[in-house]
Amino acid sequence: MALIRSVLHALWMVVTVIPWAIIMLVSSLFVSSTTLYWQCVVWLRMATSGGTAILGIRNRVTGLENLPTGEKSPAILLVKHQSTWETFAMPTLMPHPLAYVFKKELLYVPFFGWAMGRLDMIHIDRSLRAQAFNKVVEQGRRLLAEGVWIIMFPEGTRIPRGQKGTYKAGGTRLAVATGAPVIPIAVTSAKCWPRKAFIKRPGVVDFSIGPPISSVGRDPDELMAEVEAWIEAEMRRLDPEAYR
Repeated sequence: MALIRSVLHALWMVVTVIPWAIIMLVSSLFVSSTTLYWQCVVWLRMATSGGTAILGIRNRVTGLENLPTGEKSPAILLVKHQSTWETFAMPTLMPHPLAYVFKKELLYVPFFGWAMGRLDMIHIDRSLRAQAFNKVVEQGRRLLAEGVWIIMFPEGTRIPRGQKGTYKAGGTRLAVATGAPVIPIAVTSAKCWPRKAFIKRPGVVDFSIGPPISSVGRDPDELMAEVEAWIEAEMRRLDPEAYR
């Protein structure tokens, strides 16, 4: 049954993403970047709603009260990364537009990547390390001033359930450079959608949003160590079976 559900959900994603990407590409010629973003979120809601209806995956979100409330209040979201699920779900859960920081190779993915390229996000060439970070700071400062929140996965890639990757300080360096607070977020998506797995399982994915941490006057490495400690402790609380 899990295999059948996973096949049906994959078909749902393919059938919906192609026409929606075409709509996005055409719309980008006529609408603002903000309008285009929320049009994209419509498809992401279709993808995650399909995940709920077909795969039986449900979200449980706690800590929404920790998010900044001002229309232009800045925030940098540093999120535990276990699967594709949180990549799709986060924009549907947040009240502000999000700008992902991602490698430019994703722009070449047919339809999905082409549509992403039309959004006001931060795509970088990771082979140009210093120039790439300068671009992140330049674009990040502009986007934060417009009320767009920056989202980054500090471990850099999807991490198997119950494991911890190396937390890189790029997100906290950006926070210190811009003065924006960081919001740590723990996610247990691998319980339902394991890393690189085709077969998904029904269940509850927890999104736990931590209190904002000020970046003013902080050392980026010290700040990231605090983020890492909160996320990893929260992961053990939310998914104790994975950390026995």
